[in-house]
Amino acid sequence: MRGLTGLAIFVFGLVFLGVLGIVVPRGPSGGARADAADPGAARTILLLSNPIHTDIALPAIPDVLKAFGFVSTGGLELDYPGVQWVIFGWGSRRFYVETPNWADLKPGPVVAALTLDRSVMHVARAGHIDTQAPDVRSLSLSANGFWNMTEAIRQDFALREDGSRRALEGVSYTAHDAFFPAKGTFNALNGCNTWTARILRDGGLTTGWWTPLPAGLLWSIGLHNSP
Repeated sequence: MRGLTGLAIFVFGLVFLGVLGIVVPRGPSGGARADAADPGAARTILLLSNPIHTDIALPAIPDVLKAFGFVSTGGLELDYPGVQWVIFGWGSRRFYVETPNWADLKPGPVVAALTLDRSVMHVARAGHIDTQAPDVRSLSLSANGFWNMTEAIRQDFALREDGSRRALEGVSYTAHDAFFPAKGTFNALNGCNTWTARILRDGGLTTGWWTPLPAGLLWSIGLHNSP
């Protein structure tokens, strides 16, 4: 009986923290500043999600391609025919690299992701993305917010030992993506969705205080930002 009571308290605590993490707002950060040749008007980005992970898609406009020129020279050409979006996702190196599909799920990468693991930045080039799809949310940012976000993503790429920012050799899901070393350590408390939330705050949005799952992050964005 005591065991069941303890389990119930533990589960209740997790649920409480999850709800608290959504409803307590965490406002925009100062962020890293970036200068664009033509800041222009507000920009639309896309938040892509699945049950456990979120990505950020930036429009493949010339200034974005320029900001991530090291991606093009380091393993994945972004100025590519038909590319409309550049997608970024931060995550656990072992889990991300070794689990391209659910069928590839293995205990080792899961344990690494839940404890401590090196991080990687996954970059993919994409053509048309259906913005009406249930796993896609369009978000509007001010010009300054957009470029702050772009710079924040750029700064989370890590330098390799030779001082370059090159893709990991022989590691990709398709011909249109690549993995790069990233800054930061991945664990259960500081995961891919908390990274996405931080980048969104750099872009001027408000998120929940702690949103380790995509559903919580999405709910918090709707809760704390005007339509």
